[in-house]
Amino acid sequence: MVYMENHLKKAIVVGATGAVGRDLVDVLLKDERYSSVVTFTRRDIGIQHEKLTSYVVDFAHPEQWREFMHGDVLFSALGTSRKQAGSKEGQYRVDYEYQLTAARTAKEQGVRQLVLVSSVGADCNSKFFYLRLKGEIERDAEALGFDGLTIIQPPSLIRKKAKRLGETLSVKVLQAANAFGLLRGLAPMETRVVAECMAHVGADSFQGLRRITGQGIRCPIL
Repeated sequence: MVYMENHLKKAIVVGATGAVGRDLVDVLLKDERYSSVVTFTRRDIGIQHEKLTSYVVDFAHPEQWREFMHGDVLFSALGTSRKQAGSKEGQYRVDYEYQLTAARTAKEQGVRQLVLVSSVGADCNSKFFYLRLKGEIERDAEALGFDGLTIIQPPSLIRKKAKRLGETLSVKVLQAANAFGLLRGLAPMETRVVAECMAHVGADSFQGLRRITGQGIRCPIL
C-alpha cells in the first residue's frame, strides 16, 4: 500500500440514481476535496450543481460516452435487484457487465483509482447468486489494473425509501440481533454511511488493493 500527496479530485460516479449512489453524489458535491463530479446514469438524476456534470447513457455502448469519462477516481455503485431487473440475467447485466464496462472504459481513459461497492461475503465461488456475482465483479475489477482499487463490502443497508418487504424485515432482524450483541459484523448501516466512507477513501491517492468490510466502513483507517 502506498499513499501519494493529495490534490483536489475530479470524481466520476456510475450508479448515481441508486440508494448509495444518490447519497454519494450529495456527499461529493459538499466535499471540498473534490473539484468536480461527473455522473453516468441510465436516467436523469434530477440534480443541478455548479460542480456537477451529468450524462444519461446506455452502458452497453461505451463508444457513445467514452470521451466524457475523464477524472481521477471512479466511484462504482451501479446495481439493481433481481425483481427490478426482471431476472438473474438482467441483474447480472447491470451489476456485472455494465459495471465492468464502465470500469474498463475509465481505466482506458486514464482514470487511476476505482472505489467499488460490493457486499460483505462476496465470493466468486459462492453457491448464492448475489454473493457470486459480487465476487466476480471484485475479481475482474482487480484484473483491470487500476493504480488504486478500494472495495467497500457493506452488510445489509438501511435505505431511505426501502419498499421491498424482504429487505425491510431482514434489516429489522439484524438490528434486533445486534441490540443483543449478536452479529455485530453484520449490523445494518445507512446508505449515507457507505457514501461518506467512499468519499473519504477516494480523496487520498491510494495505490494498491484494499477491502473495507462490515463495520470498518463506519471508521475507515487510511
